[in-house]
Amino acid sequence: MERRGFNSSFGMLMAAVGSAVGLGNIWRFPYIVGTNGGGAFLLVYISILVFIGLPILISEMVIGRRARSDSVDSFKKLAPGKKRYISGLISVIASFLILGFYSVVAGWSLEYLIKSITNQFSGSSPQVIETMFTSFTSSPIKPIVWTFVFLFVTIFIVKSGVASGVEKVSKFAIPVLFFIVLVLGIRGLTLEGGMDGLRFLFYPDFSNFTMEGFLAALGHSFFTLSLGVGIMITYGSYAKDDENIGKSSLLISICDTTIALIAGIAIFTSVFTFGLNPGEGPGLVFVTLPNVFPLMPGGYLFGVAFFLLLALAALTSTISLLETLTAFGIDSMNLSRNKAAIGIGVCAFVVSIISSLSLGDTFSIQIGGLSFFDFVDKLTSNYMLTIASFIEIIFLGWFYKREYLKDELTNHGKIKASFFKVYYFMLKYVVPIAMVLIILSSFGILKSA
Repeated sequence: MERRGFNSSFGMLMAAVGSAVGLGNIWRFPYIVGTNGGGAFLLVYISILVFIGLPILISEMVIGRRARSDSVDSFKKLAPGKKRYISGLISVIASFLILGFYSVVAGWSLEYLIKSITNQFSGSSPQVIETMFTSFTSSPIKPIVWTFVFLFVTIFIVKSGVASGVEKVSKFAIPVLFFIVLVLGIRGLTLEGGMDGLRFLFYPDFSNFTMEGFLAALGHSFFTLSLGVGIMITYGSYAKDDENIGKSSLLISICDTTIALIAGIAIFTSVFTFGLNPGEGPGLVFVTLPNVFPLMPGGYLFGVAFFLLLALAALTSTISLLETLTAFGIDSMNLSRNKAAIGIGVCAFVVSIISSLSLGDTFSIQIGGLSFFDFVDKLTSNYMLTIASFIEIIFLGWFYKREYLKDELTNHGKIKASFFKVYYFMLKYVVPIAMVLIILSSFGILKSA
């Protein structure tokens, strides 16, 4: 029996790409590259994406479609009587925490959309724009108001259902976002510091690359592909029976990486042109891009369009996170869609308030020397997503029947899956070994030289 879900393969692809791209590749990817040395980080990141991320992405899609349920109930169906569902529970908690701090950044995009519309960047120096960002994010009230607005819209869309909400928004937002980022990237290449930006992004210099950078690359590969948070399991459960999971997973990875690279080009060409710090941190996209718009023909309109699309990109990610949590509420807790979406959304808003306040001075909240915002980011990306995914691949590679996997990837023998042998070898041997080493390193058991 086919679960009610996406109306088309294109709709599913756009929703999955929207979850993967979102703010992850336009906000998060550039600043992580900047703080971890540029080209060396990029090379490690892409390698992890191909050899670890893609096999796990395929696996999560298989789990979802095979079980036709949320990330917790799926494991209960595929491994009845076992405790494999702990992976799903970790995913649900991680998804909830990410929604909490991610919605704060999504709210930032609305503030910057208003700033663009009111032309507040015109005539402002890079220093003024940087101060503008710091002043806003440290405010105890304004970011929370925008976060509330963003979560309200997210809840409304998720309440509308998969096809009418998630799919409809994604099919509009992602193609337009790609076009906007592409134009911005091309414009960045014409700037005076364009070649310096490209050199920083693509030239691998490992002299200052550390284990911390390696773990950041791993964490972002999971974050950007939405691995370990249950999103791809949930979306897999909505996929049609004739969906080519292998092909769709590859396309998701390619689209995700392409947009990340274009966003990196757009931002780092700007960073070096204006003599700004590539290691700016989470505020990089909000500090550098407003400097670019005044240089462009029609820069005012382009700036408004960019931050509008940035907000839409963020929305495709927040609705993916809330949809995953709503599916858990429906399938595992027997809640109605309305109760699940509203209840979980309200609880996530509480986490958002704490995350936002932790960035200011008035109500500074720190854990282990990090703001609550940064702590949740690091906890989920570097630990929870990795552990959840590790449990998934051990289950599929060692405790689930090989023929069941092949049956799902060939659509019950209707299509060829020539990649299956390579995929299964990676799943069973390569990915688990790599992830054991990574997990040991993340907990400080293995040290870099």
